[in-house]
Amino acid sequence: MTTTIQDPVARYVGGRDFRLLIGGEMRTASDGRVSEVLDPSTGDLLSTVPQGSPRDIERAVEAARAAQPAWAALGLEGRADCFARLGRLIEDNLEELAMLDAIDSGNPIRAMRLDVRISLSYVRGWPGLAQGMHGQVIPASPGGLHYTTWQPYGVVGRITAFNHPFMFAATRPLPALITGNTMVIKPAPQTPLSTLRLGELFADAFPPGVVNIVTGGAETGDALVTHRQVKRLAFTGSVPVGLLIQRRAAESGRVKNVSLELGGKNAMVVMPDVDLEAAVEGAVQGMNFEVCQGQSCGSNSRILVHSRIHDEFVSRLTERVRGIRVAAAYSEEADMGPLVSAAHRSRVHGFVERAAAEGASVVTGGDRPSGTADAGFFLAPTVLAGVTPDMEVARDEVFGPVVSVLRWDDYDEMLRIANGVELGLTASVWTRDLDLAHRTAELLDAGYVWINDSNRHYFGTPFGGTKDSGTGREESVEELYSYVEQKAVHVRLAAGAEMAARTVSLTENR
Repeated sequence: MTTTIQDPVARYVGGRDFRLLIGGEMRTASDGRVSEVLDPSTGDLLSTVPQGSPRDIERAVEAARAAQPAWAALGLEGRADCFARLGRLIEDNLEELAMLDAIDSGNPIRAMRLDVRISLSYVRGWPGLAQGMHGQVIPASPGGLHYTTWQPYGVVGRITAFNHPFMFAATRPLPALITGNTMVIKPAPQTPLSTLRLGELFADAFPPGVVNIVTGGAETGDALVTHRQVKRLAFTGSVPVGLLIQRRAAESGRVKNVSLELGGKNAMVVMPDVDLEAAVEGAVQGMNFEVCQGQSCGSNSRILVHSRIHDEFVSRLTERVRGIRVAAAYSEEADMGPLVSAAHRSRVHGFVERAAAEGASVVTGGDRPSGTADAGFFLAPTVLAGVTPDMEVARDEVFGPVVSVLRWDDYDEMLRIANGVELGLTASVWTRDLDLAHRTAELLDAGYVWINDSNRHYFGTPFGGTKDSGTGREESVEELYSYVEQKAVHVRLAAGAEMAARTVSLTENR
């Protein structure tokens, strides 16, 4: 192993004691169980972490319930002060947090530094956005006072995904917290390290019990979903797990509010008049090759290219993808790292093999890249051409570094292909004709559409999908309101009652 592989692991993981955060204390699992965490870049054992149980979820929920009234009573200004403290702690520990993500998830270190910086902007942005929340005064009766206000749900459960471990753990709880809720977070079992380190920062920045973090697998997640005191749930992950969460939440015997940010089979539509160089770069950026190995629900894994420019586009895209440097995620030379686990690599590679068997052409990639560790979970960035809409790889989410190029001639046919899947998270349109771009964006069945851009999120703009890509919207004021319940208050004022009586009398005497 080279120095660039060994040193970060020894420095940031070696000898560390990762623990759960419950009630402001860093704890082991109640039954002492642990689970192993592997290094995707080498396949080696990185560390062990507590394997939380339903008992740990119970303890975390009770701590959150106990802390919630005082947290809500702090008011927006008091809660914003805690956010500011958290921001300073994240900034002070930026390199460590980014490196933990690169080591644990396989995402390249340069991208993870950006993830931490993005997280900082959200920590600083949510309090200001929350200041715009307001109720209404409604003229419902003569002289009466009728108004609405908002109250938090109480304890919120949040289950995060493995592809952006720190960013999701740091940012996804924020709208629930700033509105006065307390939180129990369960990170993905593949990538717990940066979230557990974040727990230490939460413990320093927030009152005890406001944020609680419990690692574990399906049993732990189910205990959180079905807990009777957790009325509000949010999940980021796959469609099958999202469906299971909906079912298990309903079976808990309590009515729960569940928001889901799920999968995507996102179409990038390339018109014949496009700037080819910009579109090719947008395709690579939109596929998240150099961020998380294409392991993103927002990746543009289907590129629909007009026949007139199809061959030139594939040629340029192939050249660009072949230039992506694949290496250990914590190497400064890495543009792209390994997939998150051996099982996931096998799953993604299976899509490539079956696509080739169905008649697609593997233009580049499709196997382990040279120069990477044999036991690492690497798969070269892959371009498939000759893909048709009926193929599995064109219908189902791959969640890996595999992009399919489909040819089209007729505009209506292109729309049928783009909208002909069960997922509708994102899409993009690439053309110099802005009239055509806006018309196409309107017709694409997706919750978030870019024109001549891809992959970028803009804080304050609602992000979420249609169809099986989920329910609810995130990163916006709409998400803030999803973490509070509306209350209507009606006041019968004495003067108002007299005014109402006079109004009735005048009406009767006409």
